[in-house]
Amino acid sequence: MSLQAPEFFAELCLPFHDHAVVGNTYYASPTPGAPLRLRIDFSRTLHSDTYGGLRLATVHPDRGEIDAVALSFLDYGTFHRRDEATNTRANTKQYGTFDTYHRPGRPPWEGAVTTGLRDAIEQYTAVWFPGAWTPPAPRHTAGRTTHTAPAEPVARSGARAR
Repeated sequence: MSLQAPEFFAELCLPFHDHAVVGNTYYASPTPGAPLRLRIDFSRTLHSDTYGGLRLATVHPDRGEIDAVALSFLDYGTFHRRDEATNTRANTKQYGTFDTYHRPGRPPWEGAVTTGLRDAIEQYTAVWFPGAWTPPAPRHTAGRTTHTAPAEPVARSGARAR
């Protein structure tokens, strides 16, 4: 079954404009014109068709993989809420992981909270791709805004105040 990787990586809201998802792997060129690339894969567990995190790698087109790091779903609390809500016990196959078997119409990683993973990816890319992580543009909300007006100048009087 499909891991629905494009939707998972879209949920991470990674800021790289030059990227593609091929199969279950995310590829990006975080720094335009630079030779280094970022590759993100789902990392497998000991159990068949079960994934326990992401594997980030910095890849050079001529030298191959230069660096890699594994980000565990368990370490970043990705499935903490889901596991707590379903009373999934620690040290079981399902705890802090997802597998390819899921409810029809739902992603296999349903219930994932990706904030911790996104922060870790940001830290990793800051080392290998400095300046590539551009913060999202500030959101402007429609509606009333407050304007500050300069205060009225205070007139001095000749009398002394006590």
